[in-house]
Amino acid sequence: MSAVDLQTHPSGVILPVQAHPGARKNEFKGVQNGLLKVSVTQVPEQGKANKAIVEFLAKGLKLRKSQITLLSGETSGQKKFLIEGITPEELAEKLRSAVG
Repeated sequence: MSAVDLQTHPSGVILPVQAHPGARKNEFKGVQNGLLKVSVTQVPEQGKANKAIVEFLAKGLKLRKSQITLLSGETSGQKKFLIEGITPEELAEKLRSAVG
């Protein structure tokens, strides 16, 4: 697996995501160009897909939903999420376990 381009933040780590809403199932699709590719079944309307991505990241990476905040890309396919209370090394390990 190529590495996700994690960035440190005073509160935790910034996780860049390439979102694929309206998919057949919720899943991690790997890493491309430093972005974690995430597919969710929710459609991209009224923030539904963003909420679904937060829930899927929390479940898939064994985090609390309260640790995950959307920083940018609310209406874009490319998003940045702040993962609070974790080091880049810890998040990288969780990503390796979840994505493969």
